[in-house]
Amino acid sequence: MTTTATTTARPRPRRRWLTGTNLAALLVALFIAAPLYWLVASSLKAPKELGAVPPTLLPTKPTLNNYTEAFTHYGFATYLENSALVSVLATLLVLTLGTFAGYALARLPVRGKSPIMIALLMISLFPTVAVAAPLYLLLRDLGWLNGYQGLILVYTAFNLPFAIWILRNYFLSIPKEMEEVAWMDGASPLRTVRSVILPQAKPGLFTAGIFTFVSCWTEFLLALTLNNSDRYRTIAVGIALFSGQYTIPYGDIFAAAIVSMLPIAILVLVFRRAVVSGLTAGAVKG
Repeated sequence: MTTTATTTARPRPRRRWLTGTNLAALLVALFIAAPLYWLVASSLKAPKELGAVPPTLLPTKPTLNNYTEAFTHYGFATYLENSALVSVLATLLVLTLGTFAGYALARLPVRGKSPIMIALLMISLFPTVAVAAPLYLLLRDLGWLNGYQGLILVYTAFNLPFAIWILRNYFLSIPKEMEEVAWMDGASPLRTVRSVILPQAKPGLFTAGIFTFVSCWTEFLLALTLNNSDRYRTIAVGIALFSGQYTIPYGDIFAAAIVSMLPIAILVLVFRRAVVSGLTAGAVKG
């Protein structure tokens, strides 16, 4: 007859570590969510309550007047339309050009791939303020100031290198055998990309598209420099110019900021899994 020794149960260190990790994650989430909550709560407060001391945690009489003022008094709808038009068109151009460039760098025998990738990385890290003045002079000579085409072209040029990096790494993660089968069936390189590669590369396309869209949607310096006409101003510039000579309409600014954040929040929530997949795919590829 065998006997088993009983030992005193001890808490597992791993469980303790997980508990500490969850607590740290909760604290970080609260730290991030606190400014967002204050932004939403302040957008629903009346002007007198916004200046109350001490400030109120919850709006005593919630109102949507700030949102109404942002659209009626400041013409916020025009800024939304301008930002949507510029961001969407620039994103489409970046995805189209980035797809062909990324595929060429991933699959085709292109000379000097490493120097090209290094150059793209350097361009993507180049500070915007350093080229704002030359771009202004160039677009002025072309007659493209105070319009959409100049801003779309500049945004495409600035976001294309990063998109090529993402798409090239994702193309490297797709098995090359799939393309070889298409070639054996007589498919041209263009048809191979359209019918075989693009359906497999949707996460990478979503990732590059969302990053490009967010970059264009939130960009301020170039939008302010290249378009000084109120008709062509984007959201970032429009909100910054809400302030009057003697007063600052904090409630209207908070309301406009909430509206401007909604498209980005929706995109991230809808395509969050595709974004994570697109960023991690090809992470170990050369």
